[in-house]
Amino acid sequence: MDQATGFSFDMSYCGLPPAPEGLWSRWNFDPILLIALVVLFAVTSYALRHAEKSRQVAFWSAWVLTVVLFVSPICALTVSLFSARVSHHVLLTMIVAPLLAAALPTKWGQNMKLLPALLLSTVLLWFWHLPDLYASAFRHPTTYWTMQLTLLSSYIWLWLGLLRARSAGAAAIVALGSATQMGFLGALLVFAPQPLYLPHMATTLAFGFSPLDDQQLAGLIMWVPANLPLLAAVLWRLTLVLSAQQTAMATR
Repeated sequence: MDQATGFSFDMSYCGLPPAPEGLWSRWNFDPILLIALVVLFAVTSYALRHAEKSRQVAFWSAWVLTVVLFVSPICALTVSLFSARVSHHVLLTMIVAPLLAAALPTKWGQNMKLLPALLLSTVLLWFWHLPDLYASAFRHPTTYWTMQLTLLSSYIWLWLGLLRARSAGAAAIVALGSATQMGFLGALLVFAPQPLYLPHMATTLAFGFSPLDDQQLAGLIMWVPANLPLLAAVLWRLTLVLSAQQTAMATR
């Protein structure tokens, strides 16, 4: 229980808010998580044993980053700092998700409809950053993992289309739409006149941030760095569109 706000962290998956001096001792050795990670690595590596090297490397990279996000002290830091939790979500949706999408069979996503994936990923991003729903993820591990897995799975679906859809122009538009909505959410956090997230009202000062400073930093992370992978996808897809147009003109 936080004495300043009355918010209880007793059921928080990543534990109580850490003190800065004790942060690097806060590794998460949850046996269920470790077993799940080992099984995932073994099963997927076996399934990909005959796959292209690029798909294997994509999965291994995503797996290593997932271990860092959930086993290292980053997990505990997200209890204290909203900016750390947002960074965690950004890495999950903008790095882990596209890597896992790239590890899937190469034919997947070529004919998928992009709009449903955009809508679902957008709704879930905003849903889990509504203050009350965000706070609920600290109250029980089941809610915490529901947040993480729904965000990850929806963005894997989105990135599968952005990377594989046959229509490069449509993929560019959808990537730009996803970047725009995420930037808008980030801007709202930056310009909010007061802190919005109860779990962090009394946990940021030990790290040198006021709750509002922490929230503004989180907004900046979501506004700018989080959008770079999506904007890179926009540029890549537009390059493919222009290349196809030049090829078509050259063959006339």
